[in-house]
This record gives sequence, structure tokens and C-alpha cells, in this order.
Amino acid sequence: MSQTLELPNGDVVSPDDVFCYNDYPYRLVWLDGDTHEFALSPLYWGDSGMDIPFHDREALVDQWEVDSQGRMTAEEWSDWLDDAMEDHRYSDDEVASLAAELPTEWDADGGDSDSGGSIRDRLGL
Repeated sequence: MSQTLELPNGDVVSPDDVFCYNDYPYRLVWLDGDTHEFALSPLYWGDSGMDIPFHDREALVDQWEVDSQGRMTAEEWSDWLDDAMEDHRYSDDEVASLAAELPTEWDADGGDSDSGGSIRDRLGL
């Protein structure tokens, strides 16, 4: 059984869970040898030097922003992906990669999302 962490909003996550931290999907990573130190790894950019290390849960509480929602439902992730498609900060490749990892039925090619059409539909292709 993997070690879990209680997020500031009360959600409990393990390294297998995806959650929303500061309006982006992250996973929990326990740092080597220390059960109190951990990092939040961005789902798309993980292992690229963009992980956010924390010495303990209190440090996470101090940095927990309004856009940090914790665990989200499949529908909420679908809505997040729809919003990301409209946001110039995210490339189509990044959104497609995130969609493949997020716990949602959002389908970039088939338009089977509950929350709005495919990428091609939104781009008018």
C-alpha cells in the first residue's frame, strides 16, 4: 500500500492519484528516504525539473491557492481540458497528452466529451 497525503482541502491522495494544484494536474511524489518530504509533479512536465518540493504538509498548506481544487471528477477534468484548449499557454500536444492521463472520458479526436466537441470541432476543421 502506498503512502498517502492529506491535501489542504481534505482530499487524500497517493502517488497514483491526479489532483488539481494551482489550476494544473499534478501527482504526488515521495522524495527518497524521507516519509515527510514530497514533491508535486506536474502531469505533463514531470521529471523535467518542474516538480515542486515540500518539506512537509504545512509548507503545502501555506502555498495552497484558490485554484487548487484537489481531486476532481471526470466531468470536472473534461471541463478543465475544454478550458485548456482555449488557453494559449497549452499546446495541442500538451492537452492531448494530459487527456490521455486524466481520469476522464474526454476525447480530443472523437468529440465524445460531455462538455463540448472535439479539438477539430472547436477549431472549425
